[in-house]
Amino acid sequence: MPHIFDADVVSAILRHMNGDHTDDNLLIARAFAPVEGGEISDAVMTGLDGDGGVWQITRAEVASELRVAWPGGSITERPAVRREVVALYDLACERLGVEPRPHA
Repeated sequence: MPHIFDADVVSAILRHMNGDHTDDNLLIARAFAPVEGGEISDAVMTGLDGDGGVWQITRAEVASELRVAWPGGSITERPAVRREVVALYDLACERLGVEPRPHA
């Protein structure tokens, strides 16, 4: 059973990801979604738990859900979410041949 973060923690993370990292959401979705179905035009992070993140992705105006496991395995602490999202971003860049930006 994955760790379930408090609703206020999830809400804050989703607000941050969807407000400040829209391009990263799209990059992660394009790197980890199955290739069939066409180009992904939009990706919004809609949830997360201790095992991974969830995005609503859009292809050809059709929305579907994408779940991506955290690269480092299951987590239980809020600070680990940032570490795992950064790891997903780095892996996405590697898969897509994109130069990652430096992390603060």
